[in-house]
Amino acid sequence: MEGGAAAEKQNEATASYTYWVREATRDAAPLPLPKKLTSQDLNNQANNPQTHLGSAWNRAGTWEEKNLNKWANDRIKELLVSVGSLEYSGGRAEVAEVTRCSGDAFLVTVRNKKRVGYTYELTVKVKGEWLVGAEKKVVKGHIDILEFSFGELDDLQIEVKLSEDKDLEQQDKQRIKQDMKQFLRPLREKLLQFEQELKEL
Repeated sequence: MEGGAAAEKQNEATASYTYWVREATRDAAPLPLPKKLTSQDLNNQANNPQTHLGSAWNRAGTWEEKNLNKWANDRIKELLVSVGSLEYSGGRAEVAEVTRCSGDAFLVTVRNKKRVGYTYELTVKVKGEWLVGAEKKVVKGHIDILEFSFGELDDLQIEVKLSEDKDLEQQDKQRIKQDMKQFLRPLREKLLQFEQELKEL
């Protein structure tokens, strides 16, 4: 009985998984060796420009994804701040800064075709002057640009909130918010420009 158990253990030991590098045999493939490029190899690369999209290593054009967040975040902020000011019957306002730029942008190469995409949520700080009663008042607020993705800018939605509205009557608040909603069109135009630039990368 004991002899049978010992034989079984020995069989398990020989049949168990062994790490192939440690147990390399003469039948194993040789380890890869680095090959130095010759001047002819370099000339061939220079004379045969890349005919595929994506990285040089990805000659087959298989799936390759590139993160474009840094470029996209900077470009969105730059474009939206450049909207400038809008004039209203009772005042004017301008985009002061982009306070929140949350999302992702990417470039995907698949089957030697390029595709871009993004999803973002933004908050834009707005400040301006409005005629309230007989005096001009400085009013600050922000515009939340709700989540939007590539190809969805026609359905872009915004929400306007005033930062300091303690001294304003309800009707003045509504009028100023309505005025600020006019930023939707120029903001959309700038985001369309961003989308076009993204496609051309």
